[in-house]
Amino acid sequence: MTEREALAPVRRLLDGAPGRPAAISRDRGAAVSKTPTNFGNPASLRALLAAVLEALDIPHPATIGGTEAHDQILNDRVTHAAIALRSVLDDKPLMDIEWTTAYLREQLAKHPATGYVTVNQAHAALAEGKSWSEAVALPAGEDQ
Repeated sequence: MTEREALAPVRRLLDGAPGRPAAISRDRGAAVSKTPTNFGNPASLRALLAAVLEALDIPHPATIGGTEAHDQILNDRVTHAAIALRSVLDDKPLMDIEWTTAYLREQLAKHPATGYVTVNQAHAALAEGKSWSEAVALPAGEDQ
């Protein structure tokens, strides 16, 4: 079952609910998108874009060994960012942009860029005089 199918009953309940923002039309045949009437202010849009950037812009792993953890975290974060963007751009969004941004940030907090050594962490450890092996070893307590 897709997310859209799972949320269909909720969408039916919320149809016509007051305070719901209008959405940008995704009709490929339309020459001009509908103008949203309650799409949020520029600060709200900027906050959402900042959260999406935060989701996508995670540090690169220092070694190939960290690639799997990095890629899994990035995949999870990209999925949540895509869901947030789809929600906001939907013809009948369930929630407003501020709620969607807060929800995205909550999901990103559940998927922090941990579990691998980043390039910057390795460079900092090397600058402290550690060997390469020490610099790219996960700190005690991090999942391996």
